[in-house]
Amino acid sequence: MPNTSTYQVEGMTCSHCVHAVQTEVSAIDGVTSVDVDLTTGKVTVSSDAALDIEAVRHAVDEAGYTLVS
Repeated sequence: MPNTSTYQVEGMTCSHCVHAVQTEVSAIDGVTSVDVDLTTGKVTVSSDAALDIEAVRHAVDEAGYTLVS
């Protein structure tokens, strides 16, 4: 059964930002889908197993943004 988590990301302002976050978070082992809502800054991640918050934080940092929660 897939796990779904929603995170709040700061700093995204355009479709390029959305693509960058989707690409980095999708690269985490076990992630099956990533949905980024530019308007709210919410990133919803589905995965095979629970994700390590630090892995998500690192991926968002790599994309150039800040994981708030």
